[in-house]
Amino acid sequence: MSTPVDDPLSRERSHLSASRSALRAMREDVEALDITDVTANWVNAEVLARQIEERIKALADLSDTPLFFGRLDYLHAPGAEQAEGADGERFYIGRRHVHDHDGDPMVIDWRAPVSQPFYRASKKDPMDVALRRRFGYTRGDITAYEDEHLSDPAEAARTSKLLQQEIERPRVGPMRDIVATIQPEQDEIVRSGLSGTVCVQGGPGTGKTAVGLHRVAYLLYAHRERLARTGTLVIGPNRSFLQYIEQVLPALGELAVQQATVDDLVAHVEIKGTDDATAAVVKGDARLARVLRRALYAHVTMPTEPVVVVRGSRRWRIPAYELEELVRELLDRDIRYGAAREALPQRIAHAVLVQMERSGEAPDDRVQDAVARNSAVKAAVKAVWPAVDPAKLVLRLLSDAEFLAVHAEGILDEDEQKAILWAKPARSVKSAKWSAADAVLIDEATDLIQRTHSLGHVVLDEAQDLSPMQYRAVGRRCTTGSATVLGDLAQGTTPWATRGWQEALTHLGKPEALVEELTAGFRVPTDVITYASRLLPHIAPGLTPVVSIRENPGHFEVRPVSGPKDVVEACRELLRHEGSTGLIAADARVPELAEALEQAGIPYLGPGEETTVDTRLTLVPASLAKGLEYDYVVLDEPRAVVDGEPDERTGLRRLYVALTRAVSGLIVTHAAGLPPQLASTTLR
Repeated sequence: MSTPVDDPLSRERSHLSASRSALRAMREDVEALDITDVTANWVNAEVLARQIEERIKALADLSDTPLFFGRLDYLHAPGAEQAEGADGERFYIGRRHVHDHDGDPMVIDWRAPVSQPFYRASKKDPMDVALRRRFGYTRGDITAYEDEHLSDPAEAARTSKLLQQEIERPRVGPMRDIVATIQPEQDEIVRSGLSGTVCVQGGPGTGKTAVGLHRVAYLLYAHRERLARTGTLVIGPNRSFLQYIEQVLPALGELAVQQATVDDLVAHVEIKGTDDATAAVVKGDARLARVLRRALYAHVTMPTEPVVVVRGSRRWRIPAYELEELVRELLDRDIRYGAAREALPQRIAHAVLVQMERSGEAPDDRVQDAVARNSAVKAAVKAVWPAVDPAKLVLRLLSDAEFLAVHAEGILDEDEQKAILWAKPARSVKSAKWSAADAVLIDEATDLIQRTHSLGHVVLDEAQDLSPMQYRAVGRRCTTGSATVLGDLAQGTTPWATRGWQEALTHLGKPEALVEELTAGFRVPTDVITYASRLLPHIAPGLTPVVSIRENPGHFEVRPVSGPKDVVEACRELLRHEGSTGLIAADARVPELAEALEQAGIPYLGPGEETTVDTRLTLVPASLAKGLEYDYVVLDEPRAVVDGEPDERTGLRRLYVALTRAVSGLIVTHAAGLPPQLASTTLR
């Protein structure tokens, strides 16, 4: 029996098929471009060829990803500024723009102004939308639709079942975009302007990471030319996290965004060593920037001898007091050490040219450049303003107690100085056992000498774990641009974790940033987030607990066990469900659990590795769980997670992170007693 022609679902499937054909034609048009005779030289040809290649990639049709996920039927034209709108015009909202062979839009980019009501329109404020339609998909094919008649007062407001299904859809593979489920409060952050910095405080499951990534995609849409020149960067806490999120932007057609960790940004030396917590806290303190500055500029000494420049038969003498004036003037200007050093020979040469002009000569710029390169001038600059290697400067501070004491006086006390001094001084930069905190100090010194390149926009995720010096390192990368800062103070698991966003933003160099708080939980089930929130009074008493908006309460169980075999059995139970499963455990317990999984014949992956249909279990050390999510989670031995950290508060924060990684269900297994902060109420 054939489907009626006027069947709405059939019509929508036909539009999807036509849209896919149009996208394929757009891609073929780009592939067919002949640039043989359109560029002036081979360099331009290479650039154009690369741009075309990126455009072809951006036009890829992902068969399992819906090309559009919604539809808007307007009552009237969307506005004069959106001339494509006409009375009763219909718009399909999708991940990218698609047009037919006449240039008429078949799918509108979700970032376009005309798409905004899809996320913000409501019964109270329909924004001139008569109908909002959401589509349900199965492996890229439309299988359902759901309508909201926003302008019909007779129709009551209701929760979208398709929206709930999309939020709760099982997760296999890397993080996916949330473009079909963006909520009004999230959309407001996503569409905030490029010029301002936004800080998003969001508890587990509030979508802060996705909001940050979608904001990048929106900014690239709204300010593409500017950001193409200045660049964008996403900074995550570790490689596993970056691997997990790396497919979100390409799915939205954005391929030019760089990704890095803070360690990647400051990779001036090879990391071979580690710091204890006390040393790391001191090295991460913003006061170290003052110590470094003192130590650097201590290399500048006032001249005691004149400079005598010989040119032909003439000798030109610049007295020591005049050289001192030039040096002090450069110091007062507070420019970078290296820039001032490069300017000094030109200043000396200019002083020589003034004497030449007074004697009746008429020197030009070439003469000044020649004088600046004169051996006597070079020798004077070397003596007065010597070149400094940033790594050697930090090496001396950490190795030479007397040098450190001189430049840390009044800034660090004796105990703090002892904490960061190396017990065994290194012989050279290459042989030194640098720590991650040392690399940040070298980056600070490098910037004091030569300005760091600034990008147009930087997204900083899991920001609560950064030290003040790390914030400064990130801030240097966006001094002329803006930032999106994402984090949760309750999930700070480093000894130097951020105490408050205003302090952190000041270190970042963005004290004027707007701080937004997301409290609606879209990912973590109600029972799970309620249980985890028992820890909040102990780890972040000022924060608002996340309130789950999920209709499905999820599976939750606290289960006493006798050993690893019972933990493996809990994993086996959860693997019977569709989707991914994570086994999260204290780092020290991972080898034992790995052995138990192998003996049971259950294959597993490491954090950041992409799950497959055959391998859906990931074994996750608690230290790497932050930012990751799984449909189901087995959390092994909460007490061991807490005890694995240097102090109880950090351990409880680590536990809070581990408890909130589940999307559909959580089993907490324990042989030892639960931490008292959790055991206050008996649950199931």
